[in-house]
Amino acid sequence: MKNMVTSMEASNKKSILLLLLSIALLQCDAQKLPLNKFGEVWQDSIQWNSFAAFPGKVKLAILVGDPKNHSPFIVRVKVPANEKILPHKHPEDRIYTVISGVFYIGIGEIFEEDKLKAYPPGSVIVLPGNTAHFHWAKSGEYITQVYAIGPLGMEYINRKNDPRTN
Repeated sequence: MKNMVTSMEASNKKSILLLLLSIALLQCDAQKLPLNKFGEVWQDSIQWNSFAAFPGKVKLAILVGDPKNHSPFIVRVKVPANEKILPHKHPEDRIYTVISGVFYIGIGEIFEEDKLKAYPPGSVIVLPGNTAHFHWAKSGEYITQVYAIGPLGMEYINRKNDPRTN
């Protein structure tokens, strides 16, 4: 019985986080392209928005699709110099492409600088779903493009690090 209650509590927490994430994504819908017709987004017209799951200075732009749905999407993430995104995981598999700057990513549930690996512009990184990882804009601002199949999810390893709950 105790395991059933614990499982239900975990499920409720995940549902609340997904709801908060969906609300945050509603605020970022300004330019997304549909998947069923020809279209384009020009670099100088990208609309950057705050995203509740990120630290305040980190910005998100939805380029293609709808991250709330079970379908492909493409987003860009802009992280200013020295900003950290603490250990977290996403349920979806992701493919990152570094657009500009140097993208530092480390694998693990604890932020450890020596686990960071640097990727220059043009690099492509595959991150399997539910892989704990962290980021640091160690050498300056970077922009990554993320391709995945939604719905987008983000769960911090330590809930105290989640901007949505603090």
